[in-house]
This record gives sequence, structure tokens and C-alpha cells, in this order.
Amino acid sequence: MNSESVRPYVTEAAQKYNVDPALIEAVIKQESAYNAGARSHVGAQGLMQLMPETAKELGVENSFDPRQNVMGGAKYLSQLMKMFDGNLTKVIAGYNAGPGAVSHYGGVPPYAETQDYVAKVLKNYEDFKS
Repeated sequence: MNSESVRPYVTEAAQKYNVDPALIEAVIKQESAYNAGARSHVGAQGLMQLMPETAKELGVENSFDPRQNVMGGAKYLSQLMKMFDGNLTKVIAGYNAGPGAVSHYGGVPPYAETQDYVAKVLKNYEDFKS
């Protein structure tokens, strides 16, 4: 898949969950590089790399289905936006490290992986915005 092929799902999810489509695309690019069949070493699945339990909570039955995955990931981003009052850095960190870690540290946790992830997603976001 590529940006163009996922755009209909991104647009639908962005409208349904009131999330900037550029943010959804930025996360997809970083999480899976548009690989709908992606599976991480910790078990995250699909375009937006949803963990199985999180996917279930979000109503996603098949994380490898591009539409379901994007809808679930956007719903999760929407929940994080509410939780962190729209603070994009905290939202992105929460998507990667979990909202509990962000709340515990009051911002981006001191994990190298999460700090790198936040920087890359923010750069992707700026690229998609322009």
C-alpha cells in the first residue's frame, strides 16, 4: 500500500473521529511504512500497529484489514487528544509508549525509542501538512 491507497480510509477516519488526517498519515508512515501486513516483535499489527488488546477495545476485529486498522488507530488518537487536551507531542508519545507512561512522566517518557518516535512522527506530520 501507499499514501494514495490508504487516503480514503484516512479521510473517513479523520472525519469520523475529528483527527487531522496529516497526523493519521504521519503515524502510519512511522509505524508500518504503509505495510498493512506489518507485525512488530511485540505483536503490534497492521498499518497503525495496533496491539491486539487495544484493537479489541477499539472495536477492530481484523488488524490486518486496512480500513479497520486505520479506523481503530484514528479512534485511539482521538481518545489521546481528549486525554492530553490536544497536546500533539503528548498524544504521539502516548500512542507509542502508552498514556500511562506519558501521565507518569508529565510528558514524553525518557525512553530513547519514544523520544525518537515522537521526533519522527512530528516531522512526518509537518511533511504531510505542507
